[in-house]
Amino acid sequence: MNKPVIAQRGHWYKRRDLNALFEVVAIDDDDDTIEIQYFNGEIEELDQTSWQQLSIANAAPPEDWSGALEVEKYAINDRVTDAPTSLDEALNILDGSD
Repeated sequence: MNKPVIAQRGHWYKRRDLNALFEVVAIDDDDDTIEIQYFNGEIEELDQTSWQQLSIANAAPPEDWSGALEVEKYAINDRVTDAPTSLDEALNILDGSD
């Protein structure tokens, strides 16, 4: 039996049944849910049981991970900077921890 893949925010995975890449964008421990975003932009919320039943594998982020997000240059504190290099970095900026 395969070892279950643990969901981690900001990490990329591949659903074998759909042959689709997705990133975990949020984990809600209170509701016991995992929110994922496919590369095409579609968002799905899964409960822990559904996550464990998926046939998934860890995956490297796509070369252009921002494709569906349309991330470009943006301003922070009146300075223009390059777009973050990962969704996790972008989320940290939004959370104010960067």
